[in-house]
Amino acid sequence: MIRVIIAEDDYRVAGIHEEFLMKISGVKVVGKALNGKETLKLVDETSPDLVLLDIFMPDILGIELIKEMRDLKPQLDIIMISAATNKEMIEEAIRKGLFDYIIKPVKMDRFVETIEKYKDTKKTLDEIEEINQSFLDEYFGQAKQRKSNIKETPKGIDPLTLEKIEQIMFEMNEGITAEEMGLKIGASRTTARRYLEHLISEGTCAAELEYGIVGRPERKYNINRKTS
Repeated sequence: MIRVIIAEDDYRVAGIHEEFLMKISGVKVVGKALNGKETLKLVDETSPDLVLLDIFMPDILGIELIKEMRDLKPQLDIIMISAATNKEMIEEAIRKGLFDYIIKPVKMDRFVETIEKYKDTKKTLDEIEEINQSFLDEYFGQAKQRKSNIKETPKGIDPLTLEKIEQIMFEMNEGITAEEMGLKIGASRTTARRYLEHLISEGTCAAELEYGIVGRPERKYNINRKTS
């Protein structure tokens, strides 16, 4: 169960955020604070996992409260929820280590999406012994960005494998056979040829027959640098 404190000086807004949290399983509100002093007291007494923090508190700025809360609980996570859009203020908040920043007025789907992501991230961190690049890409949003940049491909053509083959060809100054490409990507000659022929159909590369001293001519593939 993820323990959450809502630090918000407007009790009506705090109530709305609490209602949003009630729609999410595995989350429990352990306290609500209307100012910085109450927030610190709750952090000390309830040991929460997460604080939903407003910037404009009546007695202290939420940004200044971050260090004091982490002095009490170093592993505390913070999601800032504020109407503040001042660039310098937001930059300062980000540098102090936030899981996310949501601008008011808060939309429920955005709020729920953030809390669900936090739940998944915390669960993964609690379970894994060693952090890998895939986890970091997901955490910092790189995985989603990369997926959006991957072009659609027909059945039997994996976009990441295709991307790897294109990169290999671009770095080469000479042609490559399907057999040679298969060795480079750890696949059969037939599989490599399928990808290379797909690149030809896209106009990304071209092929020509190269005749050796003995045996059949080989089909060699070259990147089309004018379109790459």
